[in-house]
Amino acid sequence: MESRRHLPIGLQDFKNVRTRNCVYVDKTRFVYEMANDNHPYFLSRPRRFGKSLLLSTMYYYFLGQKELFEGLALGELEKDWVEYPVFRISFGGGGFEDDAHLKKYLNRVLSEFEKKYEISISDYDIENYSGRLETLMNVAQEKTGKQVVVLIDEYDKPILDAVYSEYEEKNRSILRDFYSPLKDNEDSLRFLFITGITKVSNVNIFSGLNQLDDISLTNKYSTICGISETELEEYFQPEIACLASEQKMTVEEAKQKLAKIYDGYHFSPESEGVYNPFCLLKCLNDSDFGSYWFESGTPSFLVKTLQNQPLQLQSILNGRKATEEQFKNYDPESKNMLPVIYQSGYLTIKDFQKERRIYTLGFPNEEIEKGFLNAVLKKFVKVPDDDLGLAIDNLCIALTENNIDRALRIIQAAIADLPTVIQKNMCENYYESVTHVMFRMTGFDVVSELQNQYGRSDVIVTLPNAVYIFELKMDKGRAFEEVAEEAEEGLAQIDEKGYSDRFAVSGKAMHKIALVFSSEGKGLLGWKVK
Repeated sequence: MESRRHLPIGLQDFKNVRTRNCVYVDKTRFVYEMANDNHPYFLSRPRRFGKSLLLSTMYYYFLGQKELFEGLALGELEKDWVEYPVFRISFGGGGFEDDAHLKKYLNRVLSEFEKKYEISISDYDIENYSGRLETLMNVAQEKTGKQVVVLIDEYDKPILDAVYSEYEEKNRSILRDFYSPLKDNEDSLRFLFITGITKVSNVNIFSGLNQLDDISLTNKYSTICGISETELEEYFQPEIACLASEQKMTVEEAKQKLAKIYDGYHFSPESEGVYNPFCLLKCLNDSDFGSYWFESGTPSFLVKTLQNQPLQLQSILNGRKATEEQFKNYDPESKNMLPVIYQSGYLTIKDFQKERRIYTLGFPNEEIEKGFLNAVLKKFVKVPDDDLGLAIDNLCIALTENNIDRALRIIQAAIADLPTVIQKNMCENYYESVTHVMFRMTGFDVVSELQNQYGRSDVIVTLPNAVYIFELKMDKGRAFEEVAEEAEEGLAQIDEKGYSDRFAVSGKAMHKIALVFSSEGKGLLGWKVK
């Protein structure tokens, strides 16, 4: 059997990728175009999407290392190779839960550059980060006769690591000071490129650098990170064939499954779909359709955000409509979690109404949907992690067998008590969200708030041979035996509002269920079925 090619899984250094003869998806034409446009740029992309490799490519280009680009687009395009002084700073590898860690890291990075350019700093000036960066830029320009290049990777990590803590504002304040020379010393800059997961409001790098070109939603650069369908076909035919062989599928079947599980990211309304590169490369390397996105765990800031504002889950699960302003910028002082969830890679652009400028956001693919729902359940239900998969599997079996009582007992056990992060006045939305998520995890078609001309049904679950229509009601703080009236009202509402009408001609078994939840946070009290 032919030996496998080297795939750059997890590699972030361009020189390492090239010298180890790894398969490299050529993105260098983007680097050349941006370098010659000479704008200061910002790019937001989810984790594991190749932002660091992109910055590393820029780093070696501005160092003039021509030999690394032989055979690539930039190697053909560039005729005048020039070495510039480059300051590359990455916050991606550190932990910045408090301001002390951020200060220590900045001091270490700046000290390394100061040593290179023979700059002495007094103890008095050690925390004057803006002054130190400004001095570095000026001295480097004086000594080399060239403008400087500044590349900043994961600029927002110190903010996200401290999100919702007392250190968040402290870290933002330090970064505002540190980044200020990039605004005030524009003439010293040959090129500026900044990456992050989120675009954080209230950080001076964005309010001060008015000319910063945010290309995060630009169609021209929509495939600058990640692997497009076109690139998959061009670069990975041998790996696709091997995957198909290992999985006993045709090549076409393998490509369809790859797309279903890992494709689907759209970073502009009209862009080609993009695969997460880490997940795709892991699948091709292992010849197995695994769940690779969550191997390193769910980002802590996402969990903190879900805890801070869990009540928007229904709209996110059903396909969230939003203006660009609602998901483009993250404001730490706001309770809007949509920008964090979108920019973290859990949602992507699914549709765009050009006339009204309204976007529809949804899960990009199967892997992300399952992973997100799993993360939500682990945080907001009482089922132990080890038993969660078994509970969902049992729920799936119960629905398939039309065993409604068993299905609802599983849900009842999962949400026996209101989590401490939920206020009692929030419990109605909480119960609807978590009930929806548990049904969604079964893999069946689930919709909340389905609109007809008379109203909105709470939750509808559709199977190949059955339809379950759930109406959720809250008690008045009484035992279930005393609130049968609420259950009867729920069943009557399903009929009066015609929630089942659209399924009448499907030929499927119809189950109408009213659920009664505790307004005191004591979970699912009981149910009635029609």
